[in-house]
Amino acid sequence: MPDILGYARVSTHTQDLDAQKHRLEESGAIRIFEDVVSGRRFDRPGLTALIDYARPGDIVCVVRLDRLGRSLRELLETVETLKQEKIDLLSLEEKIDTSSAAGELVFHVFGAIAHFERRLIAERTRDGIESARAKGKRLGRPPLDNEKLDAAFKLMEAGTSPAETAKHLGLGRSTLYREIQKKNLASA
Repeated sequence: MPDILGYARVSTHTQDLDAQKHRLEESGAIRIFEDVVSGRRFDRPGLTALIDYARPGDIVCVVRLDRLGRSLRELLETVETLKQEKIDLLSLEEKIDTSSAAGELVFHVFGAIAHFERRLIAERTRDGIESARAKGKRLGRPPLDNEKLDAAFKLMEAGTSPAETAKHLGLGRSTLYREIQKKNLASA
């Protein structure tokens, strides 16, 4: 009897794996492997551990295909790796089960559609940016308020932590740390 092994992934630490884990457990997953990494990164220690753990005949279960990979190439490579290890894939949302020929075909069709959709989104985003630039809109981060930055350095010199300073002045914490780094490099 094959084991069902779950794989859950979120892109950031602010996102929650619980909903995915719950669905995987309901589907019979005896163990769930997790990653908290952006889909743009191919390095996924949880997925690697899952593949190392799985035995031939086991089933890797995901809630949606996009949890397994963001590009069609990445999805296909992952499924090919699973196939070489004689491990099947079950995607709950798309109802894909690669243990059958029909399931494998459906997987490839859904993967191609998902890839097409992401390309459309990227093209629309590019078109929107070009349109905004043509209208003279300024893109990117708003300019940093030098008065706020001066106040931030004074607060930190007085002993306030950078995180508390950023919160107090309404600055992004990472922005403040970046400016501290710039100041330290300039004074070095």
